Amino acid sequence: MQWDLVCNNAWKMPFSMSVYFLGVLTGSFVSGVLSDRFGRKAILFVTMAVQTGFNVLQVFSSSWEIFCLVNFLIGIGQISNYVAAFVLGSELLGKSIRITYCTLGVGISYAFGYMFLPLVAYFIRSWKMLLFTLSLVGLIYIPLWWFIPESPRWLLSKGRVQEAEAIFHHIAKTNGITLPEVLFSDLELEDIKDKNIKSFSITHLIKTHNIRSITIINLIVWFILAIGYYGLSLNTPNLHGDDYLNCFISGAIEIPANLAAWFFLQKFSRKLSLSGSLFFGGIVLFFVQLIPSSISILATMLVMIGKLANTCAFAIIYTYTAELYATVIRNTSVGVCLMASRLGSIISPYFFYLGAYYEFLPYILMGSLTVFSALLILLLPETINFPLPDTIDQMQRMKGFKNAWNHRYYLNTNETTTEVNCMAIKKEEL
Repeated sequence: MQWDLVCNNAWKMPFSMSVYFLGVLTGSFVSGVLSDRFGRKAILFVTMAVQTGFNVLQVFSSSWEIFCLVNFLIGIGQISNYVAAFVLGSELLGKSIRITYCTLGVGISYAFGYMFLPLVAYFIRSWKMLLFTLSLVGLIYIPLWWFIPESPRWLLSKGRVQEAEAIFHHIAKTNGITLPEVLFSDLELEDIKDKNIKSFSITHLIKTHNIRSITIINLIVWFILAIGYYGLSLNTPNLHGDDYLNCFISGAIEIPANLAAWFFLQKFSRKLSLSGSLFFGGIVLFFVQLIPSSISILATMLVMIGKLANTCAFAIIYTYTAELYATVIRNTSVGVCLMASRLGSIISPYFFYLGAYYEFLPYILMGSLTVFSALLILLLPETINFPLPDTIDQMQRMKGFKNAWNHRYYLNTNETTTEVNCMAIKKEEL
């Protein structure tokens, strides 16, 4: 094995993955702040270039240390473009299609990429050639620069009204709708400028009791979700059966998981959908310890079902978190929540080392944490059937931690000119 990653050096294999997730952790914070300051589109394409470029450079790593350093930089680029793309799509699309994008669009695309990996790896056994081949896929993004617009919500939050109006008119033309030449009155423009032209820092995520409570709960839940998701994913080679087939199934299971997330978000409340998925996934992991070693394939099936529920919850929480926060801090909030999840992902490669003390201890711990997070979700506000808040003012009208058990959540849509115009374009309330 290259770089002698066996015996006394066996710890280097999971450590290299932890270094990658450390890069993801850094990128989660940096990309959120930069995207809220410089725009969703610019950060999306810059970080995609970073990821693709360093993927190619990693092929030429001369030592394990260099490999880890480049892995860290790849992690920064990978999560940064993922967050920027997710938030950009959430802000460009209407409510009904937004849910489809966040679950089926993002989730199933990721699942196909996941399934593609073991198929390519089966035929290309050299890790350098495999990495180089997969890196070339990143070049597909270049022509998309001319087709993807900037978020009009972000433009309005920065006072760049004319650019936002141009995008509104383009969207309206595409949908066969005629809008008035002037979308905003002088009074509305002044209101937008007063509310949104100032910069919003990460401290706004903890500035008031309601927002602070929402943020703390989200951080805990994202952290636990990452431990479960990446712990189960990285443990795939240790399951019964062929490694390539298990990896393929682990990716394929994400398709029904995202379909389930889409269905739940369409038919049920956000809290019920997310809490139910987490609770089911946690309970399933408890049952793994009850399966005799003689029928290990059944244990593998339960692990895959647990991963399905965990993946479903991950798809839902992206949508839920984006709906909880105002436009001016939405990208920062998603980035910070991803930071918490990456703290979980950093320790996830070592989680199954606890099996040395008791074989089923990792599953018991993951099951317990997942059920705990399911209960925490019940303390958050509900966002279904409410427009996305654009300002901190509107966000604070959502009743938070203290009143999470009643349903007196409301937003004054008349104060949000963005919602009114988007409603005209999409013929539906965002």
